[in-house]
Amino acid sequence: MAILITGGCGYIGSHTCIEMLQAGYDIVVIDNYYNSKPEALRRVKELSGKEFPFYECDIRDAEGLKKIFAAHKIEAVIHFAGLKAVGESVRIPLTYYDNNVGGTVTLCQVMSEMGCKRMVFSSSATVYGNANTSPLTEDMPTGAVTNAYGRTKFMIEGILHDLCNSDPEWSAVILRYFNPIGAHISGRIGEDPNGIPNNLMPYVSQVAIGKLSQLSVFGDDYDTPDGTGVRDYIHVVDLAKGHVKAVDYALAHTGDEAINLGTGNGCSVLQLVNAFKAANGVDVPYVVAPRRPGDIGTCFSDPSKAARLLGWKAEKTVEDMCRDSWRWQSQNPKGYDE
Repeated sequence: MAILITGGCGYIGSHTCIEMLQAGYDIVVIDNYYNSKPEALRRVKELSGKEFPFYECDIRDAEGLKKIFAAHKIEAVIHFAGLKAVGESVRIPLTYYDNNVGGTVTLCQVMSEMGCKRMVFSSSATVYGNANTSPLTEDMPTGAVTNAYGRTKFMIEGILHDLCNSDPEWSAVILRYFNPIGAHISGRIGEDPNGIPNNLMPYVSQVAIGKLSQLSVFGDDYDTPDGTGVRDYIHVVDLAKGHVKAVDYALAHTGDEAINLGTGNGCSVLQLVNAFKAANGVDVPYVVAPRRPGDIGTCFSDPSKAARLLGWKAEKTVEDMCRDSWRWQSQNPKGYDE
């Protein structure tokens, strides 16, 4: 019996592959390389010392998926595959709906047909929108999102909820991530964004290494301790371990559960920048820029449900996240394109 990991070559997917293998699971990985590189999986095999099947396959390819399910006894699916750039999703929303929503529907149809009805889904705290007050809990209203990316996550959550209601054999654990940063402690795998990074930490590390000239801090007049936006940053390895626990849960339960994966602690942009500088002894030049439309001052999780249902809690500190991010960046200045 094996766990199928869609999008397993990506940032969170590759770290989860390692943690799943270390937990004793057999895995099968698929990816279409849209936003990832084969080298990531080669390094996963190097770090884990284990081999596993890989298929270059798009989740919208029903026939390709059926062949994979027919070739392996798949027990459950961890579903990472999806487009994830907020700005891009506003420009090309139909592409996001086709890939993220349409692809998930196809995947679920194939899973049902092949008798595999256990899924762990990669969702996002973006489904909470801008109206809720932190700490965010899973019973708060969702759906007031401001971009197509977030709306695809909200729609897929609804699809999985309806699917579990329609068929009592289905289990779906919906993991709402907060802000994953960091890298594997080896420095061999990490976040390798295409082009200019959309997220804070890879931008910070690329400024630190001289690839980018300076960081723009969007807004310093929020109602926060230093005026900059506060977020819940979680180490990607802690996040990956959360997926192992979620698979354990999905295999033992039916129905759908939405679960936050975060630390429960808020950290401001400037606090993160200063922690990065202190942990690594490098400078990160920055300028303050106007607020971005749709941004909110404070967003962090209440992770108590994850502790209660999964027996999981984040263990790594902001300093760990900063050190591991810099180790990855400094050892791989061009990412996986060395």
